[in-house]
Amino acid sequence: MLKSSMTTQRLLALFTAGVAFLNFPLLALWNHNVQVWGIPLFPLGLFAVWVVLIVLLALIMETGED
Repeated sequence: MLKSSMTTQRLLALFTAGVAFLNFPLLALWNHNVQVWGIPLFPLGLFAVWVVLIVLLALIMETGED
């Protein structure tokens, strides 16, 4: 019971972090006329945050209770 409660708390924390990172004030930090390896910074930062959220979600779900 304790393990699923911890997983739920981690998932809620990840959701909250995702909403915060993909919302206007923090998302505006990536909106500059800069290119990294020929890719504009805004889409690169957006996809980087998205990939990190997916990886963290996979880690949380795979280290669940046995």
